[in-house]
Amino acid sequence: MSNVHLRKLCITRGSNAVVRDLDLQVEPGEFLVLLGPSGCGKSTLLHSIAGLIDLAAGSIEIGGIDMSHADPSERGIGMVFQSYALYPTMTVEKNMSFGLRISGAPKAEVKRRVQRAAEMLQLEALLERKPAQLSGGQRQRVAIGRALVREAGVYLFDEPLSNLDAKLRAELRRELKLLHGALGSTMIYVTHDQAEAMTLATRIVVMQGGSIQQIGTPSEVYERPANRFVAGFLGSPSMNFIDGEVDAQQRFGAGPLVANLPPGHAATPGAVTLAVRPEDIHLAPSGSLQATVTLVEPMGNHQVAWLDCGGHPLSCIVHDPRPLAAGQAVRFDIDMARVSLFDPASGKRL
Repeated sequence: MSNVHLRKLCITRGSNAVVRDLDLQVEPGEFLVLLGPSGCGKSTLLHSIAGLIDLAAGSIEIGGIDMSHADPSERGIGMVFQSYALYPTMTVEKNMSFGLRISGAPKAEVKRRVQRAAEMLQLEALLERKPAQLSGGQRQRVAIGRALVREAGVYLFDEPLSNLDAKLRAELRRELKLLHGALGSTMIYVTHDQAEAMTLATRIVVMQGGSIQQIGTPSEVYERPANRFVAGFLGSPSMNFIDGEVDAQQRFGAGPLVANLPPGHAATPGAVTLAVRPEDIHLAPSGSLQATVTLVEPMGNHQVAWLDCGGHPLSCIVHDPRPLAAGQAVRFDIDMARVSLFDPASGKRL
């Protein structure tokens, strides 16, 4: 396993800066996930680590060696792309071993590595098949196996599950987590899917506009978002944002929505944005706040209820099977110990 250190990285496309002055340290054996919306620069960053994109400035160290201008083949990486990119006329075994064979690796070594990767990815029974005889999930396993046979110090994944259906994504997500545990290798994974990020990552790097917004464990990024963008990007439904004011008695007010801030959330009196996750809004007959149900979304094991509280739209997750309907008046409480406060102007956490 190897560490990856990015220093003051700048990547441009024409006159546009895609990544600006980015610093990032990836520890050996870490599963780091680059998360963000389309166009935020996460895939560009990954491709620069792989050596597929030239740098405008800055440096890339892999395993303590400066690889800023090294060829991709010299960087000691294995990469899995969004598309499978398998050779249609070759068997699974030939696809997985292709890179090793053209590099002149001994036949016995090639066989050992392919067999090991096939066992890890449950491909032993498929080694003589061709890609057309495989399902989408099996093809992606082969693409992952092709990277694994390199026995690289760092593995890079560029949205490898985005072409699969929801069930296959969940299955391969679990297998990738187990694979990382078995190999202990350094892995850097790009996705816009927050479920993938939360379940796979040792740490998450949230990106927007070519810059890092927050780095932390999945729980840190989810529970204590650094700014409003991070808060709104993670979670489904996303966080509820309520613009209001805090008074001298540390009460938050936004029309009929009034609540006391707990000691750990003290704020300077003035305008603030209060953010609360849907699971922290609890419907209860004895609730101190009142709202009207505007929409109910049945989700199987829970419901998502959309509320109107004095013109403030709120989403909440309801786990009991109580009947809810649009137009119904309900009472609720907010778990104020779990809210976040943001500066309305800068969006930064208070």
